[in-house]
Amino acid sequence: MKKGFVIILFCLTTLAAAFYFAKYQFSKNNPAVPQENAPSLPPVSQDLQNFSGNQTESSNPGASEKQSVRPLQPPLDRSAERVTKKPFGIFITPQNSPVQPEKFRGYHTGTDFEIFPEEVDADVNVYAICSGTIALKESASGYGGVLVQNCQLDNQPITAIYGHLKLASISKKTSENLNAGETIGILGKAYSLETDGERKHLHLGIHRGSSISIRGYAGSQAQLSGWIDPCSHICN
Repeated sequence: MKKGFVIILFCLTTLAAAFYFAKYQFSKNNPAVPQENAPSLPPVSQDLQNFSGNQTESSNPGASEKQSVRPLQPPLDRSAERVTKKPFGIFITPQNSPVQPEKFRGYHTGTDFEIFPEEVDADVNVYAICSGTIALKESASGYGGVLVQNCQLDNQPITAIYGHLKLASISKKTSENLNAGETIGILGKAYSLETDGERKHLHLGIHRGSSISIRGYAGSQAQLSGWIDPCSHICN
């Protein structure tokens, strides 16, 4: 009896060992989740692909765009809207002038920036179009108050002429520096000594070179070549 029990126990042990061995082999050759049927991970989003300590070009499109910087700054607020009577280079006579009465004749060497109706009795600030020293500050025929500033444009010397200013409003003196965008002073009062009897407006001229010339009109188009159209750098 005892011998028979031992034989039965041996057989059961052998069968159990064979079962577990067969299961091991099956698991080895046949994984629980076959590779071809395994669920795929969701794709990495484009935002995460582009993420880094610094924003990438695709996540910040403006990062690669160059900021357009004007070489000259506007002399008045809303400058482009003010050029309505005498632009650069227009040929003026007492007969055809958009401003009446007219006492000048020739090719306009600068650009006139007019005031708006609400500015007739208001202080209108004039700003430096460039950085440089004041070369001249005085009262002159045809202008009233005028200021000339030495500057650079495209690495070349120029002088900026601001005409029809109220001299008493300009705190800085000759040889002192003005920075681009800095307030120079205010426009002179209409038809007064501050504007030499002219309407209230700004005459802005840009003369090539470092020599001072404040003439508002040239006798010929050839002479006009010594001047630069302010609106080519300011009004567009």
